[in-house]
Amino acid sequence: METITKVDGMGAIFTNGITTFRVWGPNANKVYVTGSFNNWNHTDIDLDHEENGFWSVATNKVNVGDEYKFCIINGDEEFLRNDPYAYEMTNSNGNSVITDFQFDWEDDDFEIEDFNKLIIYELHVGTFNRQKKDAVGTFEDVIDKLPYLESLGINAIELLPVAEFPGGISWGYNPAAPFAIEQDYGGAQAFANLVNEAHKVGIAVIMDVVYNHFGPSDVDLWQFDGWSENDKGGIYFYNNHRSKTPWGDTRPDYGRPEVRQYIKDNALMWLEKYHCDGLRIDATAYIRFEEGGLGLDPAIEEGSLMMREINGEIRERHPKAILIAEDLKGHVNVTESLDNHGLGFSSQWDTNFVHPVREVLEHIGDEHRDLQKIVNALTFKYNFDAFERVVYTESHDEVANGKARVPEEIQPGKADSDFAMKRAILGIVLVMTAPGIPMIFQGQEFIEDEYFEDTKELDWNKMEAHSSILKSFRRLTELRKGSDGCLSFTGQYINIVHYNQETKILAYRRSMNDDFSDSTTVILNFSNKDFENYEIGFDTNQSTKLLFNSVSKEYSDKFSDLEVNDLSIVDTSIDNFENGAKINIPAYAALII
Repeated sequence: METITKVDGMGAIFTNGITTFRVWGPNANKVYVTGSFNNWNHTDIDLDHEENGFWSVATNKVNVGDEYKFCIINGDEEFLRNDPYAYEMTNSNGNSVITDFQFDWEDDDFEIEDFNKLIIYELHVGTFNRQKKDAVGTFEDVIDKLPYLESLGINAIELLPVAEFPGGISWGYNPAAPFAIEQDYGGAQAFANLVNEAHKVGIAVIMDVVYNHFGPSDVDLWQFDGWSENDKGGIYFYNNHRSKTPWGDTRPDYGRPEVRQYIKDNALMWLEKYHCDGLRIDATAYIRFEEGGLGLDPAIEEGSLMMREINGEIRERHPKAILIAEDLKGHVNVTESLDNHGLGFSSQWDTNFVHPVREVLEHIGDEHRDLQKIVNALTFKYNFDAFERVVYTESHDEVANGKARVPEEIQPGKADSDFAMKRAILGIVLVMTAPGIPMIFQGQEFIEDEYFEDTKELDWNKMEAHSSILKSFRRLTELRKGSDGCLSFTGQYINIVHYNQETKILAYRRSMNDDFSDSTTVILNFSNKDFENYEIGFDTNQSTKLLFNSVSKEYSDKFSDLEVNDLSIVDTSIDNFENGAKINIPAYAALII
């Protein structure tokens, strides 16, 4: 009789014609595997009961491409369940599929850029670049736009979640099968090809993952082995009040080591199986607090424990990977080191930047623009490290659910007016020159004004209409990464050098050096008024050069007629400098010197 040896691992592991099935079902009395390979006979192949509630079997009756499910017996009841570790599904409420993932990677030499030089572009696969009418966008469609993204100066893309979700249209924050890749986007091979092709043009891939809840629909994890309490979700979920989240009654039970391991395995999958360069973990406040950190909301200590476990293992195995939290509470412990009892994230989305900056940009009247809010947004840091925060003015959340794109909020219905575009570009300049990791949302670079909807594709006609605006964006990304010998924006240091609430002029210096011995100055005009020969303090021991003027005619015929030249040094003490400079500053202009 042939001896078939089991291998380690969870789910269905196909090796040399042998498939090992392993599943966790601590309350099951018996477990079978059934599928297309045995005409869906429920009792043909039974699994052995291992320790701690695990069941397994190895068989040579299965081939790659076969569909399968686990048949779980609990008392008098029988449950057909998809494999929690299924790497492929026919669809979100269909069957699991046996896979033998093989891919010819060509990215051995690729490494994500240092965090201080990253420029992240957030995109949604289903809407970013739809090539076929009445169909969602695919991974292949994203590949078609990689040359465009490279030309913009983008060196990292952050994908909204692509784990298998119900239907073909979704933001992705409702994962039904966390280990499977959405079939409507192209599936596992197509996703691997996207990562591979992105790396070939120098673009890292950051994956958005959802661990604060699953589903809530098409989730076979629900009451997986037949057990539950209080009519809740069973072994994978809390079975008390902690199960409740704003997105469904499906918060995973982080108190169970098996559930924490399940989620950790998923996190590692994206980096190891698919070569992703980092993770953005969704709504981490709802992993560590019952109500997301509102008021005296009770903490979920085991949720924080899980994130420390995940981040610790990733840092050990993939030290270059970036780990981004969408926490939105402004808590320093999120990016505090594991050694100092923090959660160990590399960076976090920063509400201390996005909300005040948008408020100032979107006010109707110049008199209401509070420059102190901009100053606070620019100078805020977590744990004294500028790059522990991601700064942005648009994201999938900020331009949906009743909130519009920045230019549309500025002038509804006239987002392409010079008035709206100038202020929107001011926001992009702040993102690109502030201490932090800059992020933009798809289409922001060409003044997209539509709400983000998962049913509506990005309007690429606007790219053609605003092609000259793209030139300004490209110039900003060049400067952000250090062109023209300007490395200041990759440094930690910022110094506010001019602040005038009456004129609405703000200026700050950025540098890699704490003595600002080699610095770049950014001058912003938050008013609709031109200023000629405006005086600003300046270090005269440095040579000066105008690197960027956001309202130059080069970028739009609608922009300013006021000529802006290099600084004219004056022999007068200004802004606590021994000397100063005079310069023309057009309305709603950003100048980089």
